[in-house]
Amino acid sequence: MNDHETTEPGQTGHGAALVPAAADGQETLPASLVTDPDHFANPGLPPHVHRAADDNPAAARRAERQVATMFGLSMLFTLVFLVSYFAIPDEATFFLPGIGRAKTQNVVLGLSLGFAIFLIGIGAVHWAKTLMSDVEMVEERHAQASTLEQRAKAVATVNEGVASTQVNRRPLIKYSLGGALGLFALPLGLQVAGSLGPVNVEELKHTIWDPKDNGGKPIRLMRDPEMTPIRLDEVTNGSVFHVMPETLQKYLDEGKGVLEAKAKAAVILMRLDPDLITVPKARDWGVDGVLAYSKICTHVGCAVGLYEQQTHHLLCPCHQSTFDVTQDCKVIFGPARRPLPQLKITVDDAGYLVAPQGFMEPVGPSFWERAR
Repeated sequence: MNDHETTEPGQTGHGAALVPAAADGQETLPASLVTDPDHFANPGLPPHVHRAADDNPAAARRAERQVATMFGLSMLFTLVFLVSYFAIPDEATFFLPGIGRAKTQNVVLGLSLGFAIFLIGIGAVHWAKTLMSDVEMVEERHAQASTLEQRAKAVATVNEGVASTQVNRRPLIKYSLGGALGLFALPLGLQVAGSLGPVNVEELKHTIWDPKDNGGKPIRLMRDPEMTPIRLDEVTNGSVFHVMPETLQKYLDEGKGVLEAKAKAAVILMRLDPDLITVPKARDWGVDGVLAYSKICTHVGCAVGLYEQQTHHLLCPCHQSTFDVTQDCKVIFGPARRPLPQLKITVDDAGYLVAPQGFMEPVGPSFWERAR
């Protein structure tokens, strides 16, 4: 502090207008920096910049045509979706670099639907950027409750907003937008009506483990995805195999219906001490402690692929439904409401594991069989 500067008790600073220090000795701000919190300087609005379409009718018409073109292209892609849904065969595929072989219908449906909604979006954005009102507006906060006059004013404001979009003045945009949105709703209805129903419950119950699909002969258990047969002596205590039926090979050779067949036929095979199996039926349907169960969770159909060797529990990773293999895959935890269906297995003359019959109950989610 300089010799000519003095400070009164309770004040701080170097000769400036000061505010008394707080009672606890903490310094406070100078009086020149203290402002009234109820009043702030109004910064105002920046100068409004007019767009080309605001002053030039030709530019406005050009923007209108551009927006309508985007909506029109959206309608075209929606029509491509609808035609492709019926015209492209389910088995048609092509090679996609970096991905592999893909179903032609899936790719076309995805791209056409994506472009349809994308064009509606960018058309709406271009419409707002070029033709809708962009005048800056300020609305002061006020009490939540409104009077009748204020409500009427709000309705008038909405009507003014609709008018500012110029949708009534530009029928080309109005009708092209209506057509794009109207057509875009058709694929959604088509997916619901054509893909989700009606449901044939008997078809859902049938799997390719049925010996009828193999000329009445027992079906060999095959490693997935190698599709090689499994010998009984290859299944050691605590080991786990992911299994598909031998009849799947026909679908693989033909290249169609593979995913549908695998979705219901997936099986998990494991071996444990036969003395640990507490349910006689489960023991009888296995071979020397080797048991086969559906891999499809009875909750919502996820793949039950996690086997705890020490506890002999099967765990569904989706919602943690847990099945006890020693109790015929009884549900001991989680949202599943019934055990995993067991596949009866035996050994053929060559020592390979085979299934002499299909599943005796529906595989997958319990809603296929509501009474249980």
